[in-house]
Amino acid sequence: MKLHEIVDVSQAVGATRSRTAKVAALAELLGRLDGDLRPIVVSWWAGELRQGRIGIGPAALREVSETPPAPRARLWVAQVDAIFTAIDAVAGRGSTARRLRLLGELLQDATADEQQFLLHLLMGELRQGARVGLLLEAVAQAAEVDAAAVRRAHMLSGDVRATVRAAVEGGEAALWSFRMRLFRPLQPMLADTAIGVDEVLADLPEASFELKLDGARVQVHKEGAKVRVYTRALHEVSVAVPEVVAVVRSLRAKRAVLDGEVIALGSDGRPLSFQTTMRRFGRKSATAAAQLREELPLSVFFFDCLLLDGDELIDEPERVRAAALEALCPPELVVPRLRTDDAQAAEVFLAQAIRDGHEGLMAKDPDSPYQAGHRGGAWRKLKPAYTLDLVILAAEWGSGRRKGWLSNLHLGARDQDGGWVMLGKTFKGLTDKVLAWQTTALLARETRREGQTVFVAPELVVEVACNELHESPRDPGGLALRFARVQGSRPDKAAADADTMETVRAIHRREVLPQLLGQPA
Repeated sequence: MKLHEIVDVSQAVGATRSRTAKVAALAELLGRLDGDLRPIVVSWWAGELRQGRIGIGPAALREVSETPPAPRARLWVAQVDAIFTAIDAVAGRGSTARRLRLLGELLQDATADEQQFLLHLLMGELRQGARVGLLLEAVAQAAEVDAAAVRRAHMLSGDVRATVRAAVEGGEAALWSFRMRLFRPLQPMLADTAIGVDEVLADLPEASFELKLDGARVQVHKEGAKVRVYTRALHEVSVAVPEVVAVVRSLRAKRAVLDGEVIALGSDGRPLSFQTTMRRFGRKSATAAAQLREELPLSVFFFDCLLLDGDELIDEPERVRAAALEALCPPELVVPRLRTDDAQAAEVFLAQAIRDGHEGLMAKDPDSPYQAGHRGGAWRKLKPAYTLDLVILAAEWGSGRRKGWLSNLHLGARDQDGGWVMLGKTFKGLTDKVLAWQTTALLARETRREGQTVFVAPELVVEVACNELHESPRDPGGLALRFARVQGSRPDKAAADADTMETVRAIHRREVLPQLLGQPA
């Protein structure tokens, strides 16, 4: 198959927002590829080379980026892969020049579109809307196998090429043969957002509600005295969190894989900010970690058990994994949970979680397996939404679909002296109709411009929802909005009626109970 066919599909996938269309286009091409080419192309679409890093850095790419393109498509996929292999094999004195020559010759034979594809691939910046989740769906469709089996195999192997080969050559039997390996971390299972407790219990006869801690997600592997701690991004951080290593080493299990959260707690037992917890993860040496440990101790709370001694539990229902966790860990190491079908009891649990300074709740289907790297309805986030009436201080001209409109809003609260303190920016929640009205209204209040930013008289009030206010030394008030979106304009309110920094700080201290995505908590 020629390279331009891959590039054409890549561009088509990037040009559509339809998930179904993306998967269909990828699956159709995968179905036409020879077996040996499928792992190569899937690796490219996932943004990486089959060979890994091949010694071509940004400086080399800049040097060859102006290579005149070929007038017509003549490169083959196998040919390009072979050249990448040849570049990777170059070593010794003068290797940089030889790699550059090989890459330059490749680009000379590539059309302009092919050059852009190859350069972005080598820079790790291939943005085409074909994320790994979509690729796995396409692989399942092309190989006519169960998508869940493909996701599971990728979860356990961590290798998209091995997953493709198993799906194509061995079918579902090969996919289900993959097993967990200690000290090879899995992608974490993810959650969708639920509007409220009622929505969760409308879908599930019973749910397991757990505290949602605003800490650092960790996955801990244990074999005998050997313990390794990994972050959500699968980086090992064992040196930075010696107390977590010690706690897990003391558990009565020869082999285990646990999923949980690490968090810093104050002297009153209330959680400190996420930013405070993350201070511990920047330490690269055991000495530095030990020094900060005295100042900022961490606590660990587990909510899932994926492997216990000889039992691999990822395919077991949540209730079985929870029972294994509770049998292994003392209560103080397990995230508090409430399994119930009673909405009122869940609401009370949620309100108490917020009062105690936590983010909210997780709601889990007790019958669901662990689907690493998958976001779906089996796990739901019940996060609070605080609403604030803030004043628009400035706006930035939009780009792309929003070009010609003032889009990104700078939002501020009143301070005690009657001035304004900026809390952050957002363009979320704005419809085309609102953008058009907003642009006219803001230009009528313009006071000055700086680049793409139009500053305005502080007169227009908008209702803004946010999930959290986090500490931000770079912002004037020391706090900034997190996941903010505009709920609507408030023409009934004057700027003097906007919320104050005093209210903002009270929310940050959890002294003000939120609404749960617009509904009373």
